[in-house]
Amino acid sequence: MSLFLLGRIIQTVGEVMVGYTALRVHHRVWQEHKIDKAVFREMKQEQVLGMLGLLAIVSGLVLEIITAS
Repeated sequence: MSLFLLGRIIQTVGEVMVGYTALRVHHRVWQEHKIDKAVFREMKQEQVLGMLGLLAIVSGLVLEIITAS
């Protein structure tokens, strides 16, 4: 597998993770109509998932830059 393809895969996974995280948070707040401890705890977990997604996006970009050189 080439580094370019690996970079694209990692970037796509990261983008999906960030998108999924945003959708889950909005759905949970919409469903509850309030923020209680359970919602707050889930939002913290989803924040970690979002950060991992951003890391994957940046990692994918770095691999693409390396392969373009």
